[in-house]
Amino acid sequence: MEPIQTTLKKWMRESESFQQTYQKMKKNLLESQEIKDFLAQNPEITKIEIEKQLMKLYEYHSQSKKCENCPSLKECGNLVKGYVPYIHASEGQIRITYDRCPRKKKADEQNRKRAMVQSLYMPKDVLQANFEEIRLDDPERYDAIRKLKQYLEQERITKGLYLYGPFGVGKTYLLGALANELAERNIQSLFIYMPEFVREIKSSINDSTLNEKIDQFKRVPILILDDIGAEYQSAWFRDEVLGAILQYRMMEHLPVFFTSNYSLEELEKILSFNHKGDTELVKAGRIIERIRQVSEPVAMFGQNQRG
Repeated sequence: MEPIQTTLKKWMRESESFQQTYQKMKKNLLESQEIKDFLAQNPEITKIEIEKQLMKLYEYHSQSKKCENCPSLKECGNLVKGYVPYIHASEGQIRITYDRCPRKKKADEQNRKRAMVQSLYMPKDVLQANFEEIRLDDPERYDAIRKLKQYLEQERITKGLYLYGPFGVGKTYLLGALANELAERNIQSLFIYMPEFVREIKSSINDSTLNEKIDQFKRVPILILDDIGAEYQSAWFRDEVLGAILQYRMMEHLPVFFTSNYSLEELEKILSFNHKGDTELVKAGRIIERIRQVSEPVAMFGQNQRG
């Protein structure tokens, strides 16, 4: 066993080393400009209290205040990731509170916007679309852009747009920009790529979520159906799913925005065919009439933006 004298001397050496380190840290801390400024602004904090609350001063001083020492939010080195300390005094006591850092606030805002724009199978560039990147001087798209701008000036949107025209002219991107602009105003939208929507509904029959999903599409404040007419629709989907959604939104004055490569007349012909090869013009016409009730048709032409 190690003699007690040896153990005591070792502890004293280590204790002396600790004291030297402690005194050096204390000196650097109290000589830092931000701590000197804080103490000068709060002369009621006594030397005794300063000594007792050095750890609070160190907690404040050792952390980033404006993300200056953090490469990114993920690599934040603060005590609470994404939060910055604020120091103040109350009745001679040092108090530290925390609030979100600039990067955390920005990330939370981005997440909030993403939550406002729900989507099924939409590409990332569409979900990040904005009007600042859209050419407003294109005469072949001007009418559609003007209509969307008018919608954004309304207090409440009760009717959408049916944007139709050739592939690649920017119909989907425009509606993505609309959805993101509405998210800024805390208006929720649901963006659906129609071919995948049909598959989603079919798979929901087996997992008992069909009614729940249809109800969501019925009630969301802004519904956007992208590329209608590109998917194969059974008569059941046309009448019981799409028809039910459009009927509800028509009755409740809830807008629907569409994109399509087909005019309403062309879409009516597509919707009229069933899997048996028969034509059901009356049922197809009923869907087209509901589309007219919830949206206004606007043609979009121009150069292929994806080329």
